[in-house]
Amino acid sequence: MTILYFAWLRQKIGVGEETMIVPDEVKTVADLIQLLQRRGPHYREAFADLARVRVAVDQEHTDFDTPITTAAEVAFFPPVTGG
Repeated sequence: MTILYFAWLRQKIGVGEETMIVPDEVKTVADLIQLLQRRGPHYREAFADLARVRVAVDQEHTDFDTPITTAAEVAFFPPVTGG
């Protein structure tokens, strides 16, 4: 699965994109976030306040309880404001 990070999430984690093999027990976006948080302090910091994080699964905006078992891509980004 490809995981994309945008804006300040990319800055905190230190990469904009990574590919990982996701274990079978990771079934939702929330499960994926928990897995990522265990990868180290940069990930924990990036996902510390989920109210500041949005997600898209296979380029569709969604929420944290969305299944990802068949997803090819998950993207994390901050809320977007218009202006």
